[in-house]
Amino acid sequence: FSLTEVLAVVRKWSKGLESQQNLNVVKECFSDSMKTKLLSFKANRVKIRYANTYRLEPHNKFRDYLVRDKAQAILTNKLQQAKYDGVSSRSLCASISEEILKAVKELDFDRYKYVVSVLIVEKAGQAINVASRWVWDAQRDTWVSAKCETETFIALALVMACYYE
Repeated sequence: FSLTEVLAVVRKWSKGLESQQNLNVVKECFSDSMKTKLLSFKANRVKIRYANTYRLEPHNKFRDYLVRDKAQAILTNKLQQAKYDGVSSRSLCASISEEILKAVKELDFDRYKYVVSVLIVEKAGQAINVASRWVWDAQRDTWVSAKCETETFIALALVMACYYE
């Protein structure tokens, strides 16, 4: 047997798909210490089953004022001295949204999933409307916006928090 064949048999055996006859042939290729490690691996591999909590409310509810303050601070710090550049604004939006997402996750609101969207628009005397559609639970889901305005552009950050049971 080659090493790849042995590993394939071991993988199938650990999933319960391999026959005992092929396993006996593979066992002959291993030393005694390796055999005990392989058998203990199978014995210790137990699927953990969690009981349903039937809980419908989070322990740590989403507090929009904390998220709004964090997002506003990040936008202001990152964009205070920046000038609008159409080429680099894509990567800037991505880095700001990742930083906001990281900051929101550090607040540790349980049972929420987040979507962060950052928009940078050049000031050219135009109006802007931003719209999005979601399947929304009005009792538990929420959103927060933060805006940063400079001489050359307007940046808007939207953080949507969707309750996840």
